[in-house]
Amino acid sequence: MQTIRLQNDSIVEIATFLVRRWSEKENVTVEISDRVETTTRLKENKVILTPLEKRIGNDFQKYRQFRTTLWYEAMRIKHSKKILSNDHAFGFILNTMETHRVEQIGRAIWKGMDEEILFNYTYMLVSRPQLHTVYGKARIVEAFYQYFMFGVIKGEIQSSSWEKIKNATEFAKKIVNQAIKEKRDTEWIEKNVSEIIKMLDIDSLLTIPVSLAFMKAGMVLTEEELLKTLKIISKNKEGNIGSIDPKAVLRGDSVYDEYKVLLNENKKNENKGLSSETIGMQTPLTRNVDETTIYDMSLINGLKMKFKEWKTGWKEQHLRSGDEFDEESYIEGHEPFFTDIKKSIKTKIVILLDHSSSIASDSIEYKKATLALCEVLSFLKVKFAVYAFSTQNRSMVCWSIKPENVKWNNITAKRLAQIVANGSTPLAEVYDKMFPILQSKRPNIFLTLTDGEPSDSDAVRSMAKSFRGLGIKMVALGLGPNTLRATTIANNLRRLGYEKTVAVSRLKDIPNKVISILDV
Repeated sequence: MQTIRLQNDSIVEIATFLVRRWSEKENVTVEISDRVETTTRLKENKVILTPLEKRIGNDFQKYRQFRTTLWYEAMRIKHSKKILSNDHAFGFILNTMETHRVEQIGRAIWKGMDEEILFNYTYMLVSRPQLHTVYGKARIVEAFYQYFMFGVIKGEIQSSSWEKIKNATEFAKKIVNQAIKEKRDTEWIEKNVSEIIKMLDIDSLLTIPVSLAFMKAGMVLTEEELLKTLKIISKNKEGNIGSIDPKAVLRGDSVYDEYKVLLNENKKNENKGLSSETIGMQTPLTRNVDETTIYDMSLINGLKMKFKEWKTGWKEQHLRSGDEFDEESYIEGHEPFFTDIKKSIKTKIVILLDHSSSIASDSIEYKKATLALCEVLSFLKVKFAVYAFSTQNRSMVCWSIKPENVKWNNITAKRLAQIVANGSTPLAEVYDKMFPILQSKRPNIFLTLTDGEPSDSDAVRSMAKSFRGLGIKMVALGLGPNTLRATTIANNLRRLGYEKTVAVSRLKDIPNKVISILDV
């Protein structure tokens, strides 16, 4: 089995795609954190996943567990009204019952998940603690969980407690089945949890310890050990899932092709990291970043509607002569004929975003506007790249947000969201770092968005001349708090050798201004 490690960026990207598809909610975000167990925060539309390296098995087996865990969280987002903390018995039991409920509802739609669910159950069972390692009445709750979820328990328990566990399990399954049959929700199940608490003879606020894995992260089970556990799970789950060949489940053929694609993409991304494009560049980290805060869907959708004709490549235009006669236009005194004009955008553009300290107070709105611009450029299939600069640890950093050969997606949006506006405007230094990239890529337009004066005007003038010598059109957008200030900044930039400067006083106007620059 391959031992290539999937990068977190790759994992977050595929996880975000899958959870949004499964849950049918486009605003769900995904984070990876080694500080908490996998959890979903419904109010925040956020899934927090345990890293792959904390799981057991080989790399492919870890990916399968991660993928199925994600499916369960997507089903919770779609079908659960609440998720309580697992720290206390009441919440732990409710969440356990909800896991079974959403699984059954989800399987009715995602029938192809059956083999992966069984495989995941196998590792879940292996990872549960032996009962003799759990103390006090928490042992009863753990035994209930194992028997309810897997149909077996790991270890022995007193006969008096065992009767309670069997009765509580039978009642819990009856409640879940009734909830599915009668289309009841989480709150209805919650009303019945107290009865299970009584049957188990425990306190609803009983603390549930964090279960320590029976095996250490990274350890691999032999195929014989896996198959043995898998056969037990398959037999106990046959009533719900049906008969499935354990050996087929173990192979995971349906997921392996997807995994190979991810490995190949991961390799490409690693190779990109060694290219000349990244020399002098840094890529913002995307862990624990919520990119939805900089999505202005109203602005994005409005722009997409406005430039919809550009997307299709055709526009209806009225002329003195043409393909078809338009009676209404003739009556109203307009040109009477109309014809379809082919529109195409062949411009390659590189965009540089100023993230100096002067933009800090408006950084969210600035990012919303520039993200909307990127969304529309991607929508129009324009070839574009995005970079930014700021100061970090007293040094200027040039950030690679979206290289030309990378698609605009939630990962690139996370990179943009991550940048902190700070420092001065050392444009000449930034241009110097970017020169090898532009010399190699030769875009038609190099666009700089800035709201201040560069630190070294003469050096900027010299670099602008060098770029123009490559046949690149130098364009700048001067950002200002009002029309007068924006116009002043734009005029000052023109003196630095830019062939075109545009004044922008309202950040939301940035996408329109930039798109108007493109050659159509």
